[in-house]
Amino acid sequence: MHDDLPDERRWAAWRNTERRRLIAERLAVPASVRRRHALRIGAALDSLLGDVADLLVAVYWPIRGEPDLRSWIDSLRARGARCALPVVVARDAPLEFHDWPPGARLKPGVWRIPVPVDGVPVVPQVVVAPVVGFDRDAYRLGYGGGFYDRTLAAANPRPCVIGVGYAAAELPSILPQPHDVPMDLVVTELGTAAARSQRPTGCPTFRMGAQNP
Repeated sequence: MHDDLPDERRWAAWRNTERRRLIAERLAVPASVRRRHALRIGAALDSLLGDVADLLVAVYWPIRGEPDLRSWIDSLRARGARCALPVVVARDAPLEFHDWPPGARLKPGVWRIPVPVDGVPVVPQVVVAPVVGFDRDAYRLGYGGGFYDRTLAAANPRPCVIGVGYAAAELPSILPQPHDVPMDLVVTELGTAAARSQRPTGCPTFRMGAQNP
């Protein structure tokens, strides 16, 4: 694993290599298969969340082969939940989550990922975050910007954070560093695949459904 590099650069180079590999592999999966996986992920999330009425859930706009949960998001709203999208406000700052009601106008944000035009910042009780890769301790390999890590480190109270991705994206370890912040759970098309080693976040405004770990 890049043995000729100093330790700090070694793990960074390894992560970049794994990131490229995992993105290429999921993009190579037929779109029809990814759609089936997304439906299964949505069903697994429903089992975890239970009654979502009045729940504020931060979701995401899918890019680069990520699970497309937009139909599931529509079903959340139909059951009384509110949704929000992440917004990059500055390169080294935590994310903000902006309200995303049905029919809201969107505009290209950073990396041309859609964000609400008129969205106002909100504080979600649950964050559903896409992963590039993950490990059994619920550490997330993302795109390398550190936005979710900074967001979770700064959040008070911390929301319940559920990573979503494909089972094939599981790694033995992402080689977590001091700045890495684990999620509470990771859900794939096979169900709950990982949980952080400490008991998942006790959200003061949210209690999980029947499958509360």
